Amino acid sequence: MSTRRRALTALVVLGLLAALIVRWVMVPGPLAFAGSGGSATPYPGADPTGVPAQLQQADLLSRGRYLTAAADCEACHTTDGGTPYAGGRAFRTAYGTIYSPNITADRASGIGTWSEEDFTRAVRQGIRPDGVRLYPAFPYAAYTYLSDADVHAIRAYLMSLPAVANVTPATNLSFPYNQRWLMGVWGLLYNPDMRFRPHADRSPQWNRGAYLAEALAHCGDCHTPRNALQALNNRHKFAGAVTAGWRAYNITADPAAGVGAWSDTQLAQYLAAGHAADRGTAGGPMAEAVTLSFSRLAPEDIAALVAYLRSVPAQGSPGLPALRTLTAATDPAQPPGLDRLGQHIYEGACAGCHGWTGTSVLSSRASLTGTRAINDPTALNVAQMILNGSALPHADGAAAMPAFATAYSDAEIAAVANYVTGRFGARASAITAQDVARLRGTG
Repeated sequence: MSTRRRALTALVVLGLLAALIVRWVMVPGPLAFAGSGGSATPYPGADPTGVPAQLQQADLLSRGRYLTAAADCEACHTTDGGTPYAGGRAFRTAYGTIYSPNITADRASGIGTWSEEDFTRAVRQGIRPDGVRLYPAFPYAAYTYLSDADVHAIRAYLMSLPAVANVTPATNLSFPYNQRWLMGVWGLLYNPDMRFRPHADRSPQWNRGAYLAEALAHCGDCHTPRNALQALNNRHKFAGAVTAGWRAYNITADPAAGVGAWSDTQLAQYLAAGHAADRGTAGGPMAEAVTLSFSRLAPEDIAALVAYLRSVPAQGSPGLPALRTLTAATDPAQPPGLDRLGQHIYEGACAGCHGWTGTSVLSSRASLTGTRAINDPTALNVAQMILNGSALPHADGAAAMPAFATAYSDAEIAAVANYVTGRFGARASAITAQDVARLRGTG
């Protein structure tokens, strides 16, 4: 064998070894923790795909409406105050801005000319009818698990909605991320392009929860950290990540960092209503997911999600202290060393609803004691909530948290965030005016 041929052979071997290492290190599937799944014999339980029992005999559009809500399509494909599904929402990343497309039936700017095959290919493989590859801001690596019937129903529902003419801005990413052909390589590594297969050794409820969490609701896209190539790092599945400038917290079975200490009732309440007593209230993308998706799910589907979350192996969250569950003193200056500017702002704008002890007398949603966001030393979600407020409706009639972005400067918002975490949380944060300025661009 010639020297050149030996060198080429060595390069091929090294390439294969590198590919194997990449697949081992970077490509665990979302259900890898539960085993391989997919029995050679038909699954003995109920089909975990589709809609809940009360809708199984419903017409195609009713089923499609439910599945579209479960997939949370409206959130990403709608701008603030815009027409649902008409696209144009901006997703700002470190590499540039991605804009969601119009998915109404408009023939010129939407998906009105897409065939069933076109739609299915885009949903499962991230490829448009013209062959252009989509970025994984669209969670096709999760939607690839959807059944044929569910993809068909979602398309039918979207096509039934009024067509809206809306040409969305062009996605603008820096090199090399603007080279869409690279998404083909990304897909080979990270998109299994396979349908959901029930795990024969798991209950029908667990399999239904897995289908909802991994395929339709794509929970990992917010709650799982990403690797160097921006794919989900499922070796730290559901351990928490930063999404759209908000921290999506740990939802594994860890009792300290995750939701292991939450009761089933608390988890179900948080998913369905965005609030659980003594645990906190959803804000940002999670509040949006509750409003547009989880709150529209049947109780048995919420219960299935809870059952599935219970099975996800515990993961720690370095940097997050244990929750402080004791109420604060009535003295506004306690503990010593609190930010005095923050105290002044809190007294004028916050204490009326949230109280001085951290337990609100107006609404349990406004209580701060024991919540994860208040006990997060980054104060990321605290600052975001002050900036943007919360549009979640309150079942007890209390007013929702207003936005203070225009009322206070960056320095003032940083001061009150540091005061709140120091007074009611495990330790004071040190968020700066510069940090808040950056959040204004992602909120």
